[in-house]
Amino acid sequence: MNTTNTNCIFEISDFETMKAKVLNWSIQFSTFCFLDNHLYQSNTTSVECLLGAGVKRSVRIQAGNALEQLQHFMDEKKSWLLGHFGYDLKNEIEQLSSSNSTDIKFPDLFFFEPEVIIKISEKEIYIEATDPAAIFEILNESTTGKEKDAGIKKIAIQSRLSESDYVAVINKLKKHILRGDCYEINFCHEFFATEAKIDPIAVYNKLSAVSPNPFSALYRLDDQWLICASPERYLKKEGVKLISQPIKGTSIRIAGNQEKDAISKSNLLHSTKDRSENVMVVDLVRNDLAKICEEGSVQVDELYGIYSFPQVHQMISTVSGNLKADITFSEIIKSTFPMGSMTGAPKKRVMELIEEYEGIKRGIFSGAVGYINPNGNFDFNVVIRSILYNASTNYLSLPAGSGITFYSDPEKEWEECLMKAEAMKKVLE
Repeated sequence: MNTTNTNCIFEISDFETMKAKVLNWSIQFSTFCFLDNHLYQSNTTSVECLLGAGVKRSVRIQAGNALEQLQHFMDEKKSWLLGHFGYDLKNEIEQLSSSNSTDIKFPDLFFFEPEVIIKISEKEIYIEATDPAAIFEILNESTTGKEKDAGIKKIAIQSRLSESDYVAVINKLKKHILRGDCYEINFCHEFFATEAKIDPIAVYNKLSAVSPNPFSALYRLDDQWLICASPERYLKKEGVKLISQPIKGTSIRIAGNQEKDAISKSNLLHSTKDRSENVMVVDLVRNDLAKICEEGSVQVDELYGIYSFPQVHQMISTVSGNLKADITFSEIIKSTFPMGSMTGAPKKRVMELIEEYEGIKRGIFSGAVGYINPNGNFDFNVVIRSILYNASTNYLSLPAGSGITFYSDPEKEWEECLMKAEAMKKVLE
């Protein structure tokens, strides 16, 4: 039996239709990763839409020596790999531990070499498989599956914390900041639902319609699902260049009122609090990259960039550097993970406080999902603005958070969390 992959490129007439067909076709696989930038154009864009489906080989590990084992797995064979880093890899990067629990149960690290790779751009589709032509024929004859969107049943979302409890925690964190324990801390809390039954592809389609962000993903690992509408890049490698794009600073979009929407955008640009948060994270990312990049090569390509998405305006900065020779993939991740925007400064101390005050394990949330190509280049998002779902227990999780500084207003931070969760809640409720 021939299991050697070949690749072919086919012309397509409708990008969105083909994307929907590919996504619907992927449901036959118990493991797949679908990455979609929704045609956002920028000078750091790489792949429009990428699917890895089926498993030739894989590595699934809990924190301990997970990155070292992943490096061995990568060294065995140069191939496409897709998968994720869970937040609790922090426990092997720093001397930390986790006693909190999660009901979603993604492993701390999972990567797989796919049986099938599909890349879709606006005018063509690339298929790498044992029989690319047969797959293309099946896709052409299939339906999009979007007709199932209307069948999503409403789900009642609960908050893990009441507003008053949330405010009390933020005030405690501000006391830590006043004492000098930290300068900024990203605090997250959970919206959730039990006995939730969803069609993940239908939910992803609806979320994409409401909030089509450039680092979106639909990721399945057996009964664990990630439905992600992330606007944030964790880290990209292209040749010797590393690029990280931390987000700190959010303001709401005002639909149907251009004047008020422009004011909201301007207020974000000139917000002293948001600039302060953003520059602290930029400094943290610069320090992380400096550990593995050539001396003098780390630079801030853009500071306080304001980017508009369907739900919110975001303040995004871009930091880059040129990788030193002979730095391994595992060394890159150890030096930069978790993303500074999802921790705070100083990183180790705030991760201790996060463990103490959040009360739940983040799991894949605030981790990263993405790909590594056969040349060793890669691109990973930050897992935020996401719905996490365990199909065997019917537990659904919707975490949201914000950066806390001494100047934070607890009530406004609560409102920011609600705003960030709005798109996901709208899809489910």
